[in-house]
Amino acid sequence: MATFMDKGALQDRIKVQGELVRQMKKEIKPKEEIQAEVSKLLELKKQLGSDADGASGKFVLKCPKGTRDYDPFQMAIREGVFDVIKRCFKRHGAVSISTPVFELKETLTGKYGEDSKLIYDVADQGGELLSLRYDLTVPFARYVAMNKIKQIKRYHIDRVYRRDQPRMTLGRYREFYQCDFDIAGDYDLMIADAECVRVISEILSELQLGNFLVKVNHRKVLDGMFEACGVPKEKFRTICSAVDKLDKTPWEEVRKEMVDEKGLAPEAADKIEGYVKLSGGKKLLDMLLADQALIAVKDAATGLDEMKLLLDYCELFGVLDNVSFDLSLARGLDYYTGVIFEAILTGGNSGDTKSEVPAVGSCAGGGRYDGLVGMFDAKGKQVPCVGLSIGIERVFSILEARAKGVGGKSVRTVETQVFVASAQKNLVEERMRVCRQLWDAGLKCEMMYKKNPKLLNQFQYCEKELVPLIVIVGEDERARGGVKIRDSVTRAEEFVLYPDLVGEVQKRL
Repeated sequence: MATFMDKGALQDRIKVQGELVRQMKKEIKPKEEIQAEVSKLLELKKQLGSDADGASGKFVLKCPKGTRDYDPFQMAIREGVFDVIKRCFKRHGAVSISTPVFELKETLTGKYGEDSKLIYDVADQGGELLSLRYDLTVPFARYVAMNKIKQIKRYHIDRVYRRDQPRMTLGRYREFYQCDFDIAGDYDLMIADAECVRVISEILSELQLGNFLVKVNHRKVLDGMFEACGVPKEKFRTICSAVDKLDKTPWEEVRKEMVDEKGLAPEAADKIEGYVKLSGGKKLLDMLLADQALIAVKDAATGLDEMKLLLDYCELFGVLDNVSFDLSLARGLDYYTGVIFEAILTGGNSGDTKSEVPAVGSCAGGGRYDGLVGMFDAKGKQVPCVGLSIGIERVFSILEARAKGVGGKSVRTVETQVFVASAQKNLVEERMRVCRQLWDAGLKCEMMYKKNPKLLNQFQYCEKELVPLIVIVGEDERARGGVKIRDSVTRAEEFVLYPDLVGEVQKRL
């Protein structure tokens, strides 16, 4: 840390790191390696700047890297999205659970493949080695095993943490929300899996994000493909991790990683290329079932039979038009054992020629993980599971940009139904009595915290916050035993007696 390092020593480290970066560029090292060292250099320079600020007594107020604050406008959008997602999860019969934000380090270790390096470790606070949760799936599997659960359909919406390089404009953070839906239990093939695809489709359709596609594949099809192409079994997972990068990286770079870094034979990589460029629907499935080299591998034949069943069920659930069988889909997490899926936003809206939503890539994913619960059970007892996770930050980015594009007029940051205003001075107690009457009836109302507020200021607040009704307290109205109700849109006013106030407000709402 810079605070414990001599300034001269820090400058020396910056000099050494800078020389390392220059040398790597000269030797044309892989971009990822160079970028990693550049990031280290920038971090050292930032620490030096922080030391300078500290010496002058300054403290820079900012959020930690990869995190952000959310203002009321942004939170209104987020809460609206969460409501849509929760309604969908509950519509499909899911119950809610919650697990700790950190787990024993041993619980998370060995579950995420090459992504394990992104796990945040927590400083030892009393004999337990802890880590912040990387996702909600592994804690769920631990929960199922620990509580001896045989069947459960659950949802969980909460924060997770990844020590990744953030790209906040693309919705990639170090702290972010996941919205998970999982079905645990020993059921017949592909029924629960197809329902997960249906849940993703429902949520993306209801959020009106534009055109989307749910890519599906099967781990057994992938493993069978690797075997048919001549990949040694011990390299299946590491080659799968390379294939997983194809949505962001050109095939030439992925091939180079397979051959140069992971030691795969060039001819095996070339055979893989012929498969991973394939995508489609039932016709593709029929073509693969006719591929004798592929179906000669038991895993591939089993996986293709299960994929046929999945596509049939997706058709029955009415979502097949948005589903694509894509052999490049790999999902690098080690715990997947069967069907895997990933939803991408493709940009634009159905029937529109102009795109209203940018193509931002993946916004949901998941799959089957039949072996994960058994890793936590003392006797290795398995509970088959399948689930999905909505990548909510990218969804928020799209909806926030859309709302700002129309001036935020469609987004309410408060849910106030009635504002209690006064037209003259010395009516604060009367306003408080009216508020109590409305609150007692379960209505959402508020008033200004001034004894004698200006009527114009009260009207302007209601206009700004889109409050539909205003109850106006005045001397004349009080003398007649009532108040005026004002419609904020039409500005029409009507006198109402106190006993009729609640009923009249509820009727208008």
